[in-house]
Amino acid sequence: MQQILSKLRPWLRLLPAGRRQEVLLELEQASSPGFDYFLLVILSCSIATFGLITDSAAVIIGAMLVAPLMSPILGLSLASVAGQQRMFQRAVVALLEGVLLAAALSAFIGWMARALPFGMLSTLPNEILARTHPTPFDLGIALAGGAAAAYALAQPRLSAALPGVAIATALMPPVCTVGLGISLGEWSVAWGAGLLFLTNLASISFAGIVVFFALGFRPAHLENTWHHVPRSLLVAAALMLVTAVPLVMLTLRVVNQTAILQEVRSAVVAEFSALPDAQLVDVGIDTSNSTLHLNITVRTSRQPSHKEVVALQEAVAARLQRTTAIQVIVIPTTKLDPLVPPTLTPTFTPTLTFTPGPSPSPTITPSATPTPTITATASPIPSATPTFTPSPTFTPSPTLTPTPVLAYIQTPGGTGTYLRQAPGEQIIVWLPDNAPVLILMQRQTVNGREWIEVRDILNQTGWVMAEYLIIRP
Repeated sequence: MQQILSKLRPWLRLLPAGRRQEVLLELEQASSPGFDYFLLVILSCSIATFGLITDSAAVIIGAMLVAPLMSPILGLSLASVAGQQRMFQRAVVALLEGVLLAAALSAFIGWMARALPFGMLSTLPNEILARTHPTPFDLGIALAGGAAAAYALAQPRLSAALPGVAIATALMPPVCTVGLGISLGEWSVAWGAGLLFLTNLASISFAGIVVFFALGFRPAHLENTWHHVPRSLLVAAALMLVTAVPLVMLTLRVVNQTAILQEVRSAVVAEFSALPDAQLVDVGIDTSNSTLHLNITVRTSRQPSHKEVVALQEAVAARLQRTTAIQVIVIPTTKLDPLVPPTLTPTFTPTLTFTPGPSPSPTITPSATPTPTITATASPIPSATPTFTPSPTFTPSPTLTPTPVLAYIQTPGGTGTYLRQAPGEQIIVWLPDNAPVLILMQRQTVNGREWIEVRDILNQTGWVMAEYLIIRP
């Protein structure tokens, strides 16, 4: 390491001793917990949480500029290089207290938003979902951002670059996402956002240690070094590598799932071309066991036969070279051509003729007339004076059965919505945008918002908000 630095020394611009002392004093003050620090944590956390709930990227960027978490992280790096034990302890305390305060505040705001009758967080916004799947690219961003922040802080003329670094590293939004995930009971969200924050923390700290060491900062005592290399630098590098392991594993898992999905979709598209007038809508994949389960949703004007579905399953299994079980969900469609008028087909309605007397059962006579004919037959009653009493006349009353209307899910931002057992109650299933449903005509108004009873393509009945339904011509 010492040989590498000696070769790079002509290109390195070491800070003068006076400037190094100024940087130490500045970071020691900035990384110490105080009223200003906690006030900025509360304000930036509130802004970031509201931005995540409303799915507003501009609001989240504003929170990044206000967040003070970068200062204790850089203070941690500088204290590790310079061997400042007191500064190191203050930076650790400030960082822990700031993170815990932000997570608790965001959890409280998320709970309040869920309790208020505004329909917030009924579905997870994209800005929250974007922070639940960290990748090695986030590690690279944090490394570059930490190096830029440390170098800009050491050079007074480059302080204008610090706001851009704060936006790039994005420390506060992942912490707020952890709090929102806890308040919603979405532990996968909290875990993914927590991993993203730890990735940023380890990478920024490691990059800051490297930059400060290159600028001339050294431990005051040689026992804190190993072959003239600060032990803190080795510890930070080890922490960064440990953080990189789950990131690489998650990335490989996502890449593998994407490859499987593309392969399966290509096979399904190729084999579905044999079915006439069939349009593929969605392919659901379940690889939880050795058998590949596919839920295939198609639109077609002709109902495929069981034999065709069996042949399709065999063809897909042969193409993928693995055991496959498919379930085909058919959405019936009708094609209307304005140039070709529809052909009217006469419908014969049975006419009920009720004949009271020896035969108690009605006789059904087919007729092309839709008007029921009622025949009343008089029955003689023996008495001194012949009296004829007419038999009761039955008048059938038509019963109107509402016909379900086909509609589609359409939500702002395309995030989809939940199918619930009752308005605002327990979730049954998540419905993506453009998912077809049948409107069952039952309506309820809860807290000023209208809910409609629907049935999805899996024949599950539940309730969604009326504003998320659209009926296409």
